[in-house]
This record gives sequence, C-alpha cells and structure tokens, in this order.
Amino acid sequence: MNNGKQRGSTRRLTGLAIFTALIIVLQVICTFVRFGPFSITLALAPMIIGAAMYGRKAGAYLGFVFGLVVLITGLMGWDGGTVMLLMSHNALGCVLICLVKGVAAGWAAGLIYEWLSKKNDLPAVITAGIVCPVVNTGLFIVGMLVFFMSTLESWADGEAMLYYIIFGLTGVNFLIELAVNMVLASGITRIIRAGKNMH
Repeated sequence: MNNGKQRGSTRRLTGLAIFTALIIVLQVICTFVRFGPFSITLALAPMIIGAAMYGRKAGAYLGFVFGLVVLITGLMGWDGGTVMLLMSHNALGCVLICLVKGVAAGWAAGLIYEWLSKKNDLPAVITAGIVCPVVNTGLFIVGMLVFFMSTLESWADGEAMLYYIIFGLTGVNFLIELAVNMVLASGITRIIRAGKNMH
C-alpha cells in the first residue's frame, strides 16, 4: 500500500516537473511574440492539463510558475520593457498582477474541470480551456485598472478606455490564447485520460 502511494507521489512530482518545464519553455518563447504591449500566452495548455490531472492546487502552483516566468523575463527586458515600466510606477502592483492572475487561472481551471469531468471529459476540458484565459486576462485588466490607470490612459492616447482594453490591450492576445486551447482540447483530453490511467 505504501509502495503504491509512493509510486503515485513520484509520478505526480515527475508530472508536475514536466509541466513546470513546459510552461517555462513556452512562456520564454512567447515573450518575443507580441500583439500590442503584451506577449501572448501559450503556457495555459500545460497549466490546464496539470490542473486536470493533479487537481486545483497543482493548477495554482503551475499558474504561479507561469506568473513568475512572466515577471522574471520582464525584469530581464525580454518583453520589450513593459514589465520594467510598470515596476517603475508600482512594483508591488506589477508583482501582484503577474502572480495572482496566474495562480487564480490555474486554480479555476482545476476547479471547473473537477466539477464537470464527472459527467464528460471533453466538455470539462473545453470549459476549463475557456475559464483559464478568461480569469488570466480578466484579472490582468482589473489589476491594470486598479494599479496603473494613468499608464492605461497614456497608452490609450485619447481612445475610449473600454475600446482600448478590448481592441488594443488584450483583445487579440486573448482570442489567440482561447483559440489555442479550443484547438488543443481533444488532444488535451487524450493526454489527461492517458495520465489518469497511469495512476
């Protein structure tokens, strides 16, 4: 019994290590792909898979890894200087936005999957794939409005704020992230099933 638990724990740690590495690599690559001031995020797929396989706490951990990579690559200037600009205005606000949105997105994906997978895996994955970028982008927008309103106003350059947020700040990035998750949904479902069968 103990051996079985130990093997399960080892598999879990190994799986989380693989997803951690995937998130780091994907996010570093995506740092250099930008539409508007911010880079796109393709690291949500491994976050969703990890959250589905190992639960909402694992999703929150993977979301933290994602947020930390965003922050570190930004501090290194790889994002074109946006994170450094935000840090110069409000360092705590910038750190909170990077970390909290990732943690919440991973946790929410795990929670939604847990609720819906009892009936059917594919709708659970699709819904988690929608919820994850919605939470990630939604909390980013909220954080920007709370901590960096003056910066947003200068970026909008006279445009209506709602129009700028939807079409200038996050719109294209969000649609790409959502589309990637939808395209990968059936593959993600197969990966989750295979992973669960190994446990």
